[in-house]
Amino acid sequence: MTEPTPPNLLIRPDEVEPFDRGNGVTTIPYVGRWNCETNRVTTGQTSFQVGTGLPLHSHNVEESVLILEGLATAEIGDERFDLVAGDATWVPAGVPHRFLNRGDSLMRIYWVYGGRDVTRTITATGETFEHLSESDRGGQSTS
Repeated sequence: MTEPTPPNLLIRPDEVEPFDRGNGVTTIPYVGRWNCETNRVTTGQTSFQVGTGLPLHSHNVEESVLILEGLATAEIGDERFDLVAGDATWVPAGVPHRFLNRGDSLMRIYWVYGGRDVTRTITATGETFEHLSESDRGGQSTS
């Protein structure tokens, strides 16, 4: 047997179509509405090229992020933290945050949202949209 019995899932990142967020930020979705009818968490990983990040934003659900590779700066609320591989964060729903690649090589994060129907609200504009929808491409240079 090479695959678990549904509704269990086995996700192999090299078999998942990446979601290009723009400007060197790419997401590989793992568990979500797109492949599971009963999920209560939404998961995936995002890669950030040198000098990239996402704009300050918040979600309608809590989020935990684990740094898999590289050097990151986390902005959570009014605080900034330098993170390395193995460090993890938890951000309550509604708290503005973002993760930036502060290193000189690729940074990768694994993220878990505490919900099935995830939205992202951009702090600067107040615009809210569905997570990983066409509107959710906001990768940007941080330099």
